[in-house]
Amino acid sequence: MTKKKTSLKNLLLIHELAFILLIFLVATVGAIGIHLQEKSSQESNRINLIVQEVQQTRGDLYRQMKELFDAYFLKDIEARNEYNNFTLSVEKHFVQLHNIAEGEAEKTAINNLHAGYKAFVLETSALFELQPDITGDELKKILNTDLEAGLFSHYETLLAHTEQLLNEKQTELDLKLKESKRKSNFLLFTPLILAVLLLIFSRIFLKRSIVKPIEGVLKATAEISAGNLSHKAPDENIEELASLSKAINEMADKLITSQESLVRTEKQAAQGLLVPMLAHNIRNPLASIRATAQVLDDPALDTETRESLHGIINTVDRLERWTGALLAYLHPLKPQPTMTSIREIVEGALDPLQQKIAKKSIQVTLPIWPKPDTASTDTIFTDQHLLEQVIYNLVLNAIDASNKTSTIEIQLAISPDNFTLQILDNGSGMPFTPDPSAISAPTTKRFGTGIGIPFAFKVCDALGGSLQFAARVHGGTAIAITLPKTIELN
Repeated sequence: MTKKKTSLKNLLLIHELAFILLIFLVATVGAIGIHLQEKSSQESNRINLIVQEVQQTRGDLYRQMKELFDAYFLKDIEARNEYNNFTLSVEKHFVQLHNIAEGEAEKTAINNLHAGYKAFVLETSALFELQPDITGDELKKILNTDLEAGLFSHYETLLAHTEQLLNEKQTELDLKLKESKRKSNFLLFTPLILAVLLLIFSRIFLKRSIVKPIEGVLKATAEISAGNLSHKAPDENIEELASLSKAINEMADKLITSQESLVRTEKQAAQGLLVPMLAHNIRNPLASIRATAQVLDDPALDTETRESLHGIINTVDRLERWTGALLAYLHPLKPQPTMTSIREIVEGALDPLQQKIAKKSIQVTLPIWPKPDTASTDTIFTDQHLLEQVIYNLVLNAIDASNKTSTIEIQLAISPDNFTLQILDNGSGMPFTPDPSAISAPTTKRFGTGIGIPFAFKVCDALGGSLQFAARVHGGTAIAITLPKTIELN
């Protein structure tokens, strides 16, 4: 399963989004901390304001008591007005307290404190009306017992309860503020830890996903520039680097193809210079041999001698045709097809090999040739001389690869449109895989040229057929030549 490749742009986008998220997280934590701090500060200011207002009511209450004493003992005529002014001031403080109070406990405490103050005002206001008729003992009893021990003591109790409630609120607020500071510190360290982890992850990830692949690409370019064209750039998960590696590998493949083409061209050029010279040097002796055989051919000679001379002439003619085909190998082949038969082609190719076959005591098994007048006739329209040379070279290779007293089988399969000729040997097998595109092949012969198999590929291709090599199960090589019954000429 091919692993999905990631684009470098997407990786950079992920990193940018991660950093933006980190910045947003830091900003959120800071905003939460500021909000908690501000909320705690507002709550603390509210409680302090309640305490301040309560203390103001207490102070004004003491001042009202003083004005009451001034009215009775100092006969201060302005005491009643000052008393009323303090009453208005206290009421304003209670209005402020009712507005500031939050929660059921605070409101209840303020209401009780307010009710206690109202009871105090109600009692003390009546004393101003009783001032001319009250005696000293009665005044003393009212001021000391009723007011101080009764209403004023009750108000002090309510005031103490309210202050205790506010102190508890303040203590609770201080605990919350301390807890919020601890959480804020933790939250502030969290983005820092995440930033460090992100930095470490980014370093490892970038080194693994970008730096190492780039090093692999650089190593591949260095290897290729040094001449090691078989070295491949690594196929990475990053899309852009994978495209670059693919382009480098394709370039290396094209360089290999160009190099092979250049070598092939150089070999062909060398052969183009060598083969015509060899063909010229071969043709001259062949011409002399043929001329000598013709001169010696006399009707007065016995039949066996004349047959030998005719065999020499035919062999020389065949070698002349094959030399011409070898020269044609250096140029585009132009088949010259004629009507012939597979049997005639095979026998013509085996005839020059009889001496080699006899020398190694090799048995050549031929197919059962079909009769010319049957439906499965072996008649074929092709270039007889080119095909003879192909079979000659392939059988010659089989003879050289076979041991003495071994067997070479030639089999023929006929289909409505094609012939398949197989050459089977029991030799050691081919030490290489034939390449149809190669101009020469490896050879194990001492004086081998390595062009026999490439020539066979080229001829089969020119005749519209195919050539295949395969290793046999128990050793040896199986060669299959498939040819159409009728070659199609352009």
